[in-house]
Amino acid sequence: PVISSQVTEAMLGRRRHLNTEQAERDAAPARRLLRVERDIREQLRKLHDQLGEARRDLHLDPESIQAVVETGLALAGQPPLRAVELCGLWPDPAGKRTQSPVFALPPLTGTWRLAAEGLAHPHTKEIRPIVFDHTLCAGRDDVVLAHLNHRMVQMCLQLLRAEVWAVAGARKLNRITARVVPDAMTQVPVALAHGRLVVLGADNKRLHEELIFAGGELREGRFTRVAQIARLEQLLASATAEPAPLAMQERLRALWPEHRGNLLRALEARCDDRTKTLHNRLDDRATREVNAMRSVLAELGASIKAQLSDIDPQLELFSIPEKEQFERDRGALERRLAELPREMALEAEMIRTRYANPSPRLFPVSVTYLVPKRLAG
Repeated sequence: PVISSQVTEAMLGRRRHLNTEQAERDAAPARRLLRVERDIREQLRKLHDQLGEARRDLHLDPESIQAVVETGLALAGQPPLRAVELCGLWPDPAGKRTQSPVFALPPLTGTWRLAAEGLAHPHTKEIRPIVFDHTLCAGRDDVVLAHLNHRMVQMCLQLLRAEVWAVAGARKLNRITARVVPDAMTQVPVALAHGRLVVLGADNKRLHEELIFAGGELREGRFTRVAQIARLEQLLASATAEPAPLAMQERLRALWPEHRGNLLRALEARCDDRTKTLHNRLDDRATREVNAMRSVLAELGASIKAQLSDIDPQLELFSIPEKEQFERDRGALERRLAELPREMALEAEMIRTRYANPSPRLFPVSVTYLVPKRLAG
């Protein structure tokens, strides 16, 4: 209204200048709110990018999680998943999928029955099927997403981790496999070693963990390392479920002592390369953690200052115990505010120290042979 009257007066020639101070003060909260919303959107975008990158690095795709669950159920002696039909998901309306992505969880026994918790619909109480792809759950409540932290997935992962560390004779899972690949992918057998890379900080806390692999070609019994990881990924992706014939498996078994050392050295070299790549990423993470810590403590300091400035009591109305309590509370806030700079410096030093000298640990897990179909035949 004030600006409107000023505009009217200016149009009538009664005013030459507009006083916008009040309007700017009124608009300040809205500008701050818009700035906060932009910051939140930018943070969400960065977090989404980080999530996508982590999924790619750790191979956390729906197919991998499904394979973990299927293998875990088999190792535990539980019935397998059963593919089912569900309107809008399978058969696929878009015609892109060739297999059902929807599964019914079979009746489980023992402690595995806990994995079925949460499958019942909260209203109809009907048992819902599961999916491993989060995009299939959008706008639906008739399916349950079996994500990485789902109880069933966690139980399967624990079982697989136990198999990795199981001693000889107690293992239920083979550590070596030989699979057939199309002839167009390779002309000679390829050996790949998989390992678990764990990076520890100076305080022995885990900073990073992932599965890595390295390998090479077997030409006339001699091992030649393939340094291109993209090439090895293509070979792994082309592997079929068809196992190599027993005769070929025996030949590879006989050759194992000759190329075992070279294969492990290739895996160690891959570990060194990956660790060097991770150094910059870990430095960036340390910087982000320091900045986040400083932001939190700075907000705390601003909140304490605001509380101290807002406190203006009429002490003459207080009783003596109330005055003493007020002074103690004020003193506590002032001491906390004075300690914040030192606490900020100590926290930053601790974070920097943790990330200063990361220590890699490599644990070989398994070996995969890829045999071209012409040799398997």
